[in-house]
Amino acid sequence: MSEDDRTRAMRSPGDGRPLPPRPGDGPRSGGAPAHRIPAGGPGAPTHKLPAASQVPEPPPAAPQGEAPKGSSRVYGRERAGSSPVKPLKSRAERSSEKPPRGPRRKWSGKTIATIVAGVLVVLLVAAVGMFFWIDSRLAGIDGVLDDYEGRPADTPGTNWLLVGSDSRKGLTAAERKKLATGKAAGQRTDSMMLLHIPDGSDKPTLVSLPRDSAVTIPGRGRDKLNSAYAIGGPKLLVRTVETVTGVYVDNYMEIGFAGFVDIVDAIGGVEINVRAAVNDPKAGLKLKKGTQVLSGAQALGYVRTRKGGALPDFERTKRQRQFLGAVVKKAASPGVLINPFTSIPLAMSATDAVEVDSSTGAFNMLSLGLAMGDSPVTTVVPFGGNEVIPGGGTAVKWDRTKALALFNALKEDKPVPQEILDAA
Repeated sequence: MSEDDRTRAMRSPGDGRPLPPRPGDGPRSGGAPAHRIPAGGPGAPTHKLPAASQVPEPPPAAPQGEAPKGSSRVYGRERAGSSPVKPLKSRAERSSEKPPRGPRRKWSGKTIATIVAGVLVVLLVAAVGMFFWIDSRLAGIDGVLDDYEGRPADTPGTNWLLVGSDSRKGLTAAERKKLATGKAAGQRTDSMMLLHIPDGSDKPTLVSLPRDSAVTIPGRGRDKLNSAYAIGGPKLLVRTVETVTGVYVDNYMEIGFAGFVDIVDAIGGVEINVRAAVNDPKAGLKLKKGTQVLSGAQALGYVRTRKGGALPDFERTKRQRQFLGAVVKKAASPGVLINPFTSIPLAMSATDAVEVDSSTGAFNMLSLGLAMGDSPVTTVVPFGGNEVIPGGGTAVKWDRTKALALFNALKEDKPVPQEILDAA
């Protein structure tokens, strides 16, 4: 055995040092197997090594004292930047590097009380501001409640005369046609109610005064009650009501057709239990029986129609009282008052729609709303047939004895006797 063969036998094939050449061997690299792999035989390599010209040259070494520039490739592209690639950190390592989160701040009782007090102050200021804004928008009628000779003395409690007029003021020709209000000129009363608000804990009382009632109008003689308004306006109407009832009127309010519709629409309609189906083309109304929400136009037709019932005018006064209670109850509900998108349009519509005596302000209107929201006792003046009036035609004749009992109870700030309510 030659010396070369002995050297090959003593060395391990993969120790990395080049093997001494052997006759007939081609070039080989360190670490190559000690025996020749037959060409084309089983175990022969299936690919060719690249030629020397195809092997990329290593990047030049950085000058001494300089940090090597990063030239690695990321996903097949040359990596930007020159800093060396840092290994990715585990989630635990990343979490440990975050600064510790401080303790959660707790609200003290004093802080909460301060915030609540601030909110209440803002709400109070807004309420006071809105109160004075409404008060400034109310339209007052001068002289309505002026004293006159023989006027009844002031009585306990507060008495309101509420009037719905058939004024078309503010309605265009198209709106009059849509609401079926007609083209009547002038101004007459379409409904009249006397509301008594007691000083004590008793419920308020709302009394309908039929507009066709036969009464004595001061300076005019016997006529229908609504004639007092047509002749002398609100002032003569108040004087007539005080004269025939003996009840002192503290406040006066009236509303026309246009304002009526606007108020109902401002609160999103009003829920009414229609006791019988109504079809009245003259009032522009067609309703089915049952509980339903009426729009402003429908509500106007509902309180104006004379269809239904053996006594249409008295059925009409019932619907008017029913509607008035429903609309005030809806307007005073928290869902309307707290929501600025309904309360502000309601305030604007109400102040534009109503006219009051010059002494009535926002505080009085608030008192009226609270009284109507208290489910008042509702009734009508007891009647006893018809009466022929000098001007021609017939009017409703009151039952004098029962009517006096009704009005005396109001003057004395007492509940109306049940037998009077039943008779009415």
